[in-house]
Amino acid sequence: MSKRPKQTKQVLRKLDDGLLMRRATAQDGQALADFNGSIFPNRDEGEDPELIRAWTLDLLTRPHPTFLPEDYILVEDTRSGKVVSALNLISQTWSYEGIPFKVGRPELVGTHPEYRERGLIRAQFEEIHRLSAEKGQVVQAITGIPYYYRLFGYEMALSLGGGRLGYLPHVPRLPDGEVEPFRVRPAGEADLAFISELYEIANQRYPLSCLRDLEDWRYELAGKLPKNVNRSELRVIEERDGRLVGYLAHSHFNWAQGVTLVATAYEIIPHYPWAAVTPSVIRYLKFAGEAQAQAGGQEPFGAWGFWLGEEHPVYQVIKERLPRVRKPYAWYMRVADLPGFLRLVAPALEKRLEASTYAGHSGELKLTFYREGLRMVFEQGKLVLVEAWKPEPGNGSGDAAFPNLTFLQLLFGFRSIEELDYAFPDCIIGEAAWGLLEVLFPRKPSNVWGIT
Repeated sequence: MSKRPKQTKQVLRKLDDGLLMRRATAQDGQALADFNGSIFPNRDEGEDPELIRAWTLDLLTRPHPTFLPEDYILVEDTRSGKVVSALNLISQTWSYEGIPFKVGRPELVGTHPEYRERGLIRAQFEEIHRLSAEKGQVVQAITGIPYYYRLFGYEMALSLGGGRLGYLPHVPRLPDGEVEPFRVRPAGEADLAFISELYEIANQRYPLSCLRDLEDWRYELAGKLPKNVNRSELRVIEERDGRLVGYLAHSHFNWAQGVTLVATAYEIIPHYPWAAVTPSVIRYLKFAGEAQAQAGGQEPFGAWGFWLGEEHPVYQVIKERLPRVRKPYAWYMRVADLPGFLRLVAPALEKRLEASTYAGHSGELKLTFYREGLRMVFEQGKLVLVEAWKPEPGNGSGDAAFPNLTFLQLLFGFRSIEELDYAFPDCIIGEAAWGLLEVLFPRKPSNVWGIT
């Protein structure tokens, strides 16, 4: 049973046609779980509504390290008392090249089909963005359906998911008479410090990552309902003598109608051979995938893999065993105060300058987004000023032009200058700015494991 105190409903806004927007309470947990379970699963593809219901109940009725029931906003029809639209904001802290910043993650965004096209989601996003600003969150990030969140000031600007798949014939066979050299076992409370430390080491290869403390790891290990769609099976990898050498995470259910199980996290300690450990991990994935398919009454298991983003060390050591490549999707990113965010991450930008041919650079860089822009001033390699700047009409204003929110793709390492220049004819980069922007904002994919 939840020990959260009983809350009073907080009305945010009265809408037309007897609709009321308010913050949720823990007592709304069951109603919101039923609502989400009815609108999100694709029943034609056999998706289990209990997976979404459990996630909703975890957020509203059980202890969560970063979320409270009032972080959920809903619209109810006062005539029936039913929830007709809802979304929430999950707080977390991310890092940009080692610089922490607060992030708000909107999730479970949905409206009952009979109430769509009334602006309910837009009204709730206005409240969520206000709430996020009150919490000091400088970025909002959401995963979701194509295009939709562009309507609310977001840009697809950060790598999401993607990976490599193999099939049963690609599973390495353990030679006859040999014992498995590495054991993959369920993680326990005593393993969390090891997992946390290795997670932080691994994140150094990415420009962006989500920071997790031990409370976050405890929640990941044992805080979620068994059916929660986002619950991971945490595993540690050890030598036969019990020495820990890595960790692994995968979903508690198989994907693609039960055919596929992939690792969503896999790391080993520095200076330890990936090629030695990975065959044991693959054989474990096959064993776990077959067991989960049988337990769920699903289709026969047939595929395994690593869903670790665009780049990962394991892809290099077993390339021939992973013939199928799935390109990443994208996070939607929103930065309400772009000059403020650039000031925050200025030390990272200065470090990139220092390691380049632009070391000690002094000068001005004006970026136009056509209706608005920003001005950056460097003095001897230091970013001393970032401010909003109003570009002049026409195409001759500024050192570089980025239409709409496409600059965010550059900022978060999702696309390179060359890729943006190719894709958008109105992305216009002056010769003097090209090299500087390449140094400040190199293409470098991330693989963010966000808090849910």
